[in-house]
Amino acid sequence: LKPPAIAGQIDHTHPLQPSGSRFRRVVPGVAGMAAKAVQVAAATKQAVETPIPMDDDDADLADDQGYGPVRRICARKNDKSVANADGIVFRPAEVEDVVIEVVEEDDDAPYSKPEFVALTPKQQGGNKLKQLRRVPVPAHRLTPLKAQWMTLISPLVEHMKLQVRMNTKRRAVEIRNSNETEDIGYLQKAADYFKAFMLGFDQTDAVALLRLDDLFVESFEVKDVKRLQGDHLSRCIGRIAGKDGKTKYAIENSTRTRISLNDDKVHILGSFANIRLARDAICNLILGSAPGKVYTKLRTVSKRLQERL
Repeated sequence: LKPPAIAGQIDHTHPLQPSGSRFRRVVPGVAGMAAKAVQVAAATKQAVETPIPMDDDDADLADDQGYGPVRRICARKNDKSVANADGIVFRPAEVEDVVIEVVEEDDDAPYSKPEFVALTPKQQGGNKLKQLRRVPVPAHRLTPLKAQWMTLISPLVEHMKLQVRMNTKRRAVEIRNSNETEDIGYLQKAADYFKAFMLGFDQTDAVALLRLDDLFVESFEVKDVKRLQGDHLSRCIGRIAGKDGKTKYAIENSTRTRISLNDDKVHILGSFANIRLARDAICNLILGSAPGKVYTKLRTVSKRLQERL
């Protein structure tokens, strides 16, 4: 038996369902649809009448009540608690008095900054271990080395207190520290000084390596920039040197470096930034740029260097 249908509703049973099944589609009648429409109209009217908060309202609220929760004094006289508009009670917290102690710096501090005495050459290990630097002498620099031997070793022996000798069997200059050497770094500076002389730099230019710390020697070959052979390589070296060394001197004076040409090898002595400027000019000449264009760039470079100074 089917239960009687509810008033105002129509019972539609699925045609494939057996009669008496408990799964039915219940479709609301006309009265139900009218009630739903009344509820939607009431909700729409309430939404229209509800004011939308604007930015100006927030500014007015901030001017009137300030920021943070709105606090009101409780109605009870003996109670010191504070309640806000929502009824939340704010009770003052009990905080103990905080005492800040200022410690003055006295001489009786538990510790002080340590002060260490500079180590002597003997304590640095100069007396226990003798360090040696050996610089080989190429065949074409043996004659200039003999001619300027006393001039070369004077700053090393007199100022740096190093021991220098020429080993004829090995054909190399040997440098060793002594007990009077103040800084062990002098040994490496002396080795760089002799290496620069062996690469073809003058003694007056190489001695700058002993006095200044920001000088370096950079070496590269012409073939590293462009592969040239035979007469093409010879003409390239001639473009770098120029007539009577004019191009080479122009690059040196404008970039404040020193250049040594040894066959197809180029050695540059100077600071890091100046070496880069000289290297760019030489590479342009190797790649085939006209010397006039290189001179124009060098004038601009020299003006920039003068403005920095």
